[in-house]
Amino acid sequence: MLTTPKNTDSKKASKVSELANHGTNGNGDKKRPAPVIPHPVLFSFFSGLGFLDLGFEKAGFRTVFANEFHPPFLAAYKYSRARLKIEEPEFGYFEGDVSEFLSGRKRWLAERVRKVRQDSKLVGFVGGPPCPDFSIGGKNRGREGKNGKLSHTYIELILEHKPDFFVFENVKGLWQTTRHRKFYEELKDRVQDGGSYITTERLINAIDYGAPQDRPRIILIGFRKSLLSDLDISVGKAPQTLPEGVFPWNKDAKYPDGKAFSFEWPETNPFEADSQLPRPDGIPSELTVEHWFRKNDVLNHENTLHCFKPRAGLARFLTVAEGDDSRKSFKRLHRWRYSPTVCYGNNEVHLHPYKPRRISVAEALALQSLPKDYVLPGDMSLSDMFKGIGNGVPFIAGKAIARSILAFLGKAE
Repeated sequence: MLTTPKNTDSKKASKVSELANHGTNGNGDKKRPAPVIPHPVLFSFFSGLGFLDLGFEKAGFRTVFANEFHPPFLAAYKYSRARLKIEEPEFGYFEGDVSEFLSGRKRWLAERVRKVRQDSKLVGFVGGPPCPDFSIGGKNRGREGKNGKLSHTYIELILEHKPDFFVFENVKGLWQTTRHRKFYEELKDRVQDGGSYITTERLINAIDYGAPQDRPRIILIGFRKSLLSDLDISVGKAPQTLPEGVFPWNKDAKYPDGKAFSFEWPETNPFEADSQLPRPDGIPSELTVEHWFRKNDVLNHENTLHCFKPRAGLARFLTVAEGDDSRKSFKRLHRWRYSPTVCYGNNEVHLHPYKPRRISVAEALALQSLPKDYVLPGDMSLSDMFKGIGNGVPFIAGKAIARSILAFLGKAE
């Protein structure tokens, strides 16, 4: 299902890069024309609940199109942005399979990409294809899995429509696991050779940027070679990969290179309902679960009552120590520590640090570093709420990646 505003006819595309500042310097010599850097806009795929898009938008990008296959996720995407008073995408939404943009809707998307370039704006594709087939804790079927194939589809979409830059996000298993790494390298080779892109990649962790969560993810970013030439961005002699240090990955990293894990974090404390536990000295409060619960005022959040209620086994909730996340399921968070990866599929259950229950939707959103006024619709199922939250990119990490791209393109503040 496609919903899009009217008046989206395209004209012949203009050059993306223009020259400005013609004239002379103070000595009467002609100034070297400086390139005007068009403002980048986003076509979002596998949009989910829109955490990554929101991070880019808060960094200054504008989303002009969003695609999501799962109807409840797309409905929540629209709802949350309406609540945040974010303008609807210029080209609307598409609820359906991303492969449509390689077949029946290929021309439609091509026309919209041309329209953006006609307006002298840069085209960015962003997406995190579903990742269970590469996740160690998931199905692990790799490239042959239904979701695994979508990573290949997304790369083919990039090659077909040739955005000026793209962002590809996925679980660390795609990059670290030997059997999946070969597939990842093949995908990267495709965009480098077939699409004439120069890429940069990093295994980031959301905690590096200030999110209260240990969440590693592989991020692959590509830029068209011709774009970098137009913008007079020097990339050295590297024909396909940006040299180390050229792309500002750590621009907004508060705890780069694993520094967040160097503090003396508390381990476990006996669980006691509604207990008081002072914050230990020497740890950064901003990375703790309790800090974000307070910051987002989770007890007064509209999603605070959205929580799975135990049908039985409450006694089991009482036996897990605060901070004991050693098991596959029934992990209890520690109020003065960061959370393990926010992921609520495959029977993984996260317990509140000092209450005998599972965490609420409001609390899960806080752990994904969402703004406190981000709200999910009340008629959404609990399963879809938690699944969508677990699939998302932490807001702070998305914003940091977006700001790194702007800095690289010369559009930083």
